[in-house]
Amino acid sequence: MAYRVVLRAQQKHPVRFILPLLLLVTLLVAVWAESRDYYNLLGVSREATTREIRQAFKKLALTMHPDKNPGDHTAHEKFLQVNRAYEVLKDEDLRKKYDKYGEKGLDEQQGGRYESWSFYRYDFGIYDDDLEIITLDSGDFEAAVNSGEIWFINFYFPRCSHCHQLAPTWREFAKEMDGVIRIGAVNCGDNNHLCRRKGINSYPSLYIYRAGQKPEKFNGERSKDNLVRFSMQFITTTVMQLWQGNVFSEIENAFMSGLGWLITFCSDTGDCLEPRTRQKLAGMLDGLVKVGWMDCTTQEQLCASFQVTSGATALFPPGSSLDQQGSVLWLNTLDSKEIYSQVINHLPDLELLTSDSFQRKLAHHRWLVSFTFGDRGTASNEYKKLQAFLRNDHIQVGRVDCIADSELCQSLYIHKPCVAVFKGLGIHDFEIHHGKDVLYNIVGFARDSVRAHVTTLRPDNFPSDRKEPWLVDFFAPWCPPCRALLPELRKASIQLAGQMKFGTLDCTIHHNLCSMYNIQAYPTTVIFNGSSVHEYEGQHSADGILEFIQDLVNPSVVVLDPSSFAERVKGRAEGQIWAVDFYAPWCGPCQALMPEWRRMARMLSGQILVGSVDCQRFQTFCQSQGVRAYPEVRLYPSNARQPDRFMSYNGWHRDAHSLRTWALSSLPRASVDLTPESFRSLVLSGQDHWVVDFYAPWCGPCQHFAPEFEVLARIVKGEIRAGKVDCQAHYQTCQSAGITAYPTVRFYPYLGRRRYEHSGEPINSRDANVIADTIRQRLQLLLPQLHSKPKVNVCLCQIQTQTVCRRKKNLTCVSFCTGRALMVSGLCQRKDQQYMGQGGDRSGLDWSSVMISQQTLLYKNTAVTQTDRQTDTDCYLLC
Repeated sequence: MAYRVVLRAQQKHPVRFILPLLLLVTLLVAVWAESRDYYNLLGVSREATTREIRQAFKKLALTMHPDKNPGDHTAHEKFLQVNRAYEVLKDEDLRKKYDKYGEKGLDEQQGGRYESWSFYRYDFGIYDDDLEIITLDSGDFEAAVNSGEIWFINFYFPRCSHCHQLAPTWREFAKEMDGVIRIGAVNCGDNNHLCRRKGINSYPSLYIYRAGQKPEKFNGERSKDNLVRFSMQFITTTVMQLWQGNVFSEIENAFMSGLGWLITFCSDTGDCLEPRTRQKLAGMLDGLVKVGWMDCTTQEQLCASFQVTSGATALFPPGSSLDQQGSVLWLNTLDSKEIYSQVINHLPDLELLTSDSFQRKLAHHRWLVSFTFGDRGTASNEYKKLQAFLRNDHIQVGRVDCIADSELCQSLYIHKPCVAVFKGLGIHDFEIHHGKDVLYNIVGFARDSVRAHVTTLRPDNFPSDRKEPWLVDFFAPWCPPCRALLPELRKASIQLAGQMKFGTLDCTIHHNLCSMYNIQAYPTTVIFNGSSVHEYEGQHSADGILEFIQDLVNPSVVVLDPSSFAERVKGRAEGQIWAVDFYAPWCGPCQALMPEWRRMARMLSGQILVGSVDCQRFQTFCQSQGVRAYPEVRLYPSNARQPDRFMSYNGWHRDAHSLRTWALSSLPRASVDLTPESFRSLVLSGQDHWVVDFYAPWCGPCQHFAPEFEVLARIVKGEIRAGKVDCQAHYQTCQSAGITAYPTVRFYPYLGRRRYEHSGEPINSRDANVIADTIRQRLQLLLPQLHSKPKVNVCLCQIQTQTVCRRKKNLTCVSFCTGRALMVSGLCQRKDQQYMGQGGDRSGLDWSSVMISQQTLLYKNTAVTQTDRQTDTDCYLLC
């Protein structure tokens, strides 16, 4: 009724009515969109970290949860929105889609599920409020454990009672060891793939990580003292006892290497550092100063020469002397953290680079440079440890004061404190660090950056001429998905070295350049190749980037127009199947689908043809095909007699795997179902190679693997047969095969008379191509056995048969057995020559039947007793 009223009003006063209506609608949409903004819903900024997002959501969950608001009938819907916002923003890929396309780009993702109030109160984000414990996720785990620092990591699960029992102890332990080693935690509920990749199968699991070494698991009683003792054994830095015979040479050697000495003097009076405190400090200050102790009860004169008459602790920086006032730092505390802080503050600052020395020193050497603006805060003091961590990587460390050398910093477009790596190719080839301002992150960045080929771009080095192919990432440092993409760009640049150049452009600094290329969202990754410009749409991973570039070279999706659609899709040959995406370039969900569509096409290569139609360009054609919404995904089956017949995809998930599963369901099966009888007769007793999938109908991973197994069956068709055993219906068959988990894939090669009884050979992969390659490699190894002829060793057989016959006291059978062996050997040789002469395969000969038939022939033509028959059987078994 309202709709008709609007139409009548529009007819009388069209202009006067439409303008206010448009303004009202626009205002309502803007207000609704503002209220639905995920960042506003959680009360966080767009540059919030994952930890900040998690903390904000927990606060809202504890107040807005329906369990706490039973009288509010809107509580469920409100909390669904907040929960949906958290689920999207905590995930780097979903967050990037949301930032770029809004909620429309997330249409394929499902929400609607949340936990109880008690879960958010007691189980959610166990260690988020503990400053000494660093919560790691998939994005920063590898950088942390490979930084060179020692990490003790607690892999936990939110609903695990033992994990919650450990939490108070883990917090106390973290406070005790803070600064000595890094204490971390990984939530395996949020990082399931990471935990599975690390082999975590029970909770809590506690592991020590050291760069380049195998992780060490803690298996003892989880008390604080046990945890401290276990972790201290990995601090292997030597605490040296100093005495008259070594003290001066050790100090001199350390000073020559640029290292100072922290010495604690132990006496009957005064305070001396305990052995554990000394060991802690040795680990905390490793690479900066050496730690030692002196027994003044036995080295009284030596201690007196250091002006020590009672217990004390002092720092001797490189080149210091007791004669120089203030050069030695006497410490009045026994606390390891306080001593560490005072020592770090007293050590020399990083080497200062000026405009005069900058270009000369960075021309041919790799440097990590801290650009400061007169502020030498705590971070700058922590940076003093960088030289020790990066020494083996041949990376020098220095700093530039941008207040004193403003022109130098301005020429590099550096306007705020930052860290950059110069790669030894001059002052213009560098990369700025945009990750966390923590030591382990900076160390990981420096090591990756010097190996990678990513350059920070500016107007003066932006590839405007495009003489070479470039991948340019337009980003903003405040954008978390942007920061997550940067390490993946470094990985991709290493694999494409010499083929493509990589650069990053900070759009918060270079606004005009980003506007010139119409950059609307971050990150936007563009590939420039001559006059061709391609925007990257795909997963934030090195593999995704490499796949996209490979797809540009060899497209997996056929671009269709009305003419080619009629010729190739409507006129498809019998047996051909087409999957077609009807899309519009301006459509957010279409843009989100495109990388998944390309990925699906690569996965279906050789099985189903994949195409796309641009409905903005061919609007009339799409309308004629009945396309009313975008994206419209259709499958045109192999029945060429009905060219217009198709199936539309109506699934919720538009990821490559879901689309592939749907498309493959249209193909006829290439595998067969096996019963206990057919398993015994065809697999165990037949003359074919078999690959078998043991599954259960209720098993989710089995259902996910089913289309992959069909792909495998098609790949190996003609070489190896593929079968499936339902372990719910045929439990005994699976049990006799030793199946304890689903799905399980086993390979049963045919080896003539020799066959694996039930177990077969395990295949530890669920990728069709990997399984096919594994089986083929296995068959290559078995080839000599498959094509070798059995040989009767006549001499050996004679000796063995004579022994048997003599043992049985039947001397007359000796010549009989020997003669039979010679006859069988000759027959085998003749048969072998006959088969090979006819081009046959001697592996097809059933040698056992040849020998049995020959034995039967001898029985017919020879008068033998039952005893002789038994002796002959013994001879046969030996031969």
